[in-house]
Amino acid sequence: MNEQFTLLTALQETLEAPADSIVSKTIYTSGSVRVVLFAFAPGQELTEHTSTREALIHVIDGSALITLGGEAIDASAGTLIRMAPNLPHSVQAQSPMRMLLYMLGK
Repeated sequence: MNEQFTLLTALQETLEAPADSIVSKTIYTSGSVRVVLFAFAPGQELTEHTSTREALIHVIDGSALITLGGEAIDASAGTLIRMAPNLPHSVQAQSPMRMLLYMLGK
């Protein structure tokens, strides 16, 4: 085990959402960072919510409508979004979609 870096291979594994569902898997947790891989079936949605932590959304593949503080963004593979703490946001998959959520701070 190396204490200077952590190698994550979760993106090499298949994570797919069955029809009409969302699947999530925490792939890394430390004192200041949590990384969660999500897979959405088309049309599935995380309804509006907030988090007390700063966060990054990274769309891996597929597309989604991501609403941030009332502003809708068409996000596709490669999109990276930073969210301030307490920002209301929601995610609605437009196609089969995978994204990484990085939650920063404590």
